[in-house]
Amino acid sequence: MLTPLGRRSAAERRRLRRGVYLLPSMFTMGSMFCGYACIVYAMRGEFATAAPFIGFAIVVDMLDGRIARMTGTTSAFGVEFDSLADIISFGVAPAILAFAWGLQPLGRLGWAAGFLFVAAAAVRLARFNIQAGSTDKRYFVGMPSPAAAGIPAATVYAYPSGFQGFGEALPVLAMVIIPALLMVSTVRFRSFKNLDLKERRKYPVLLLFALGLALLAAHPELVLVVLAYGYLGGTFAELAWNRLHRRPGSEDPRAEPSPDTTGASGPTGL
Repeated sequence: MLTPLGRRSAAERRRLRRGVYLLPSMFTMGSMFCGYACIVYAMRGEFATAAPFIGFAIVVDMLDGRIARMTGTTSAFGVEFDSLADIISFGVAPAILAFAWGLQPLGRLGWAAGFLFVAAAAVRLARFNIQAGSTDKRYFVGMPSPAAAGIPAATVYAYPSGFQGFGEALPVLAMVIIPALLMVSTVRFRSFKNLDLKERRKYPVLLLFALGLALLAAHPELVLVVLAYGYLGGTFAELAWNRLHRRPGSEDPRAEPSPDTTGASGPTGL
């Protein structure tokens, strides 16, 4: 016979909660799988197939945290599991993709640049774990690792042929080293967490969203490159704008919060 929900035993309720905790972890596992698939295809030289897996991992990574908060299934295990998965998907996978695609002709210089990206992603994620709840939730401290991984992924997807010569492969160093340094920097990137999707919007906003989907379907390579590099360039454009238009004595909105207000903010992201 079916037992009413209110009459379930404590043991049954505990089993139900353990099962719910699997939901965000399955999304995290999916993100890890995408990183692993990217590595496998990159080692086989199938760059056009490997690069989109990082994009899939970014989407899945955005979902697992939101689902955990929506279902009330956040846990210390989930936080650590997510960080370990992110090191694979947004650290190791883009580094191997960039090395196999364009850094390999540079020899030791190339694999050293790839390792720098992996190390920066690991430091970025470790710093996020210890700073969670102590920074302004409107901004990321340092470039988030998914956005940093999106730069080589979008570039490789737009130009999957790769590079074979030493001279033509030199610009690939900038594609890897600049995001790596930005991940461990104190430059503040917008998190867009204060964007309220439940708020009523005008109808043209929905049409703009439809236009974006149409452009993504028609020219995915161009749209993804614009998104990846636009987020990077937009941050520095906003920073320059704020410095030029900041009044004397006014506080920089990207400044670190004072010690007596650090406990009120939530996590800023990865």
